[in-house]
Amino acid sequence: MGSLVLREDRDGCATLTLNRPDKLNALNVELFAELSGHVDRIAAETDRVGLVIVRGAGKCFSAGHDLTDIAAGEKPPRPNFQADVIERLANLPQPVISAVHGHCYTGALELALAGDLIVASEAAKFADTHARWALTPVWGMSQRLPRRVGLPKAREMMFTARTYTGRQAEAMGLANICVPDAEFDAELASLTKAILANSWYSHRANKALLLATDGLPLAAGLDHEIVRTRGRGPDMEERIAAFTAKTAKIA
Repeated sequence: MGSLVLREDRDGCATLTLNRPDKLNALNVELFAELSGHVDRIAAETDRVGLVIVRGAGKCFSAGHDLTDIAAGEKPPRPNFQADVIERLANLPQPVISAVHGHCYTGALELALAGDLIVASEAAKFADTHARWALTPVWGMSQRLPRRVGLPKAREMMFTARTYTGRQAEAMGLANICVPDAEFDAELASLTKAILANSWYSHRANKALLLATDGLPLAAGLDHEIVRTRGRGPDMEERIAAFTAKTAKIA
């Protein structure tokens, strides 16, 4: 059997591709085990990985948690294993982009919500269908979805189990960007280039601040920023010198 999660590294970006296209990338324990290994390795590679993209092979991002596995009785290596993998993906020091085309249902949406940014194609389809199957979230839906779209919209999605298009996801703030299907890969490439061109040190420091202060009152968050900021990066002087030299040439 081939790898269930493929990794490709290019110019500082590590792309993780869910690779069960014949099963619409349905999420099973074996896939999460491979994803876990990739996440652990990437977390230790901040010197050569500045950005992570998670996407799906074939027709979609993922149809969600494999219902066949649920019915058969899954045997994860430890309790809350899948939720822990998603949490570690969300807490990677590098920015994470969830690139969603096609289906992104329930467990797959919980996985996508681990991304700092969600990029959607117009044909993307988002839904939380826990209630359709008499299930309740255990991978983070009840916490990450309201923080992304607001409590009223999260209630709507969770209670109705409706499907939302890429454009609707963008309008509600679930997706940061939605583009026509034909422009999906080009938009990802452009976004990747823009992010990687900035300081990887700043990205890690800014993400750490955002994660640590999420949900804090404003005063507490401001205090944290002042006391815990990581300050100047090792590439600051080089970046300013390059900008100054470029400006001098123009003048």
